Amino acid sequence: MKTTGSTSTTTRREGSGHQALSTYIEARFDEFSRSQKDVAQYIVDHLDEVAFQTAEELARRANTSSSTVVRFSQALGFEGFPELQVAAREEYRRRVASGQEGGGSGSEPLFALDQNEFETALVADHLNVEETARKVSRRDVEAAIESIANSSRVLVVGTDQMAFFASYLRHLLMLLDIEAETVASPSQDALGRLGRIDENSLVIGLAAGRPHPLVLRGMKLARHRGGSTLAITDATLSEVAKLAQVQLYYSSNSPAYVRSHVALLSVIQALAYGVYSRDTERYADRIKAFRLK
Repeated sequence: MKTTGSTSTTTRREGSGHQALSTYIEARFDEFSRSQKDVAQYIVDHLDEVAFQTAEELARRANTSSSTVVRFSQALGFEGFPELQVAAREEYRRRVASGQEGGGSGSEPLFALDQNEFETALVADHLNVEETARKVSRRDVEAAIESIANSSRVLVVGTDQMAFFASYLRHLLMLLDIEAETVASPSQDALGRLGRIDENSLVIGLAAGRPHPLVLRGMKLARHRGGSTLAITDATLSEVAKLAQVQLYYSSNSPAYVRSHVALLSVIQALAYGVYSRDTERYADRIKAFRLK
């Protein structure tokens, strides 16, 4: 068995010309089971963590089981998770050496080395915003702002923890006199809003990890009826991202028991500010009326 696993891994590396682990996972993503896709998404988007986590920690972050992590590793041709982790470390070190990871700005650390839990969480959030800014595409941001500004109706779909951010984005857009609604649950009213999606609608899907079926439903309806779609997600390989014409990624790494949404909040506020900046004179009086300036 070990010989077979070693041969498979060698074939993967040599046959692909030393293909990076994340690139190899992306190429085979559609072959994986649903639970394995959760693991794949997390590895691709959090390579720095995976390089030093245990299988149990990775499973917890990806909302799956450690046995799924092991099976996923074997599906890639590794004998087990330790061998996959070696590949993750190799890719991470190459990224650090090339300046793609780790910042390397030379600035002083935020806190001393003996950080407590509070400080560790703040450092993670600081890095999340930095990574989000580094990975975001100006072209995608401009396309997202253009879609929001030119849409006659915006529908923001986000359930569970994403419901708060959907509501906040709606609030920011309403301040700019942009017609915006939210879908946060499969209630009759919410389903009615989905039913009114047409070619003039923009559906914004918010997702953390595996997207809720309601978010996917909204995105599919918009695509089917000729509307516009925008995904804001922390998983670049997410199903909701595949349905979107424009995708914005945010980093959600966290040492805590829940994902961090600090970068998501920054993205939402930055998008609203981008729309506002397109025509400040038009929006100035309205904003002043709400005494926000």
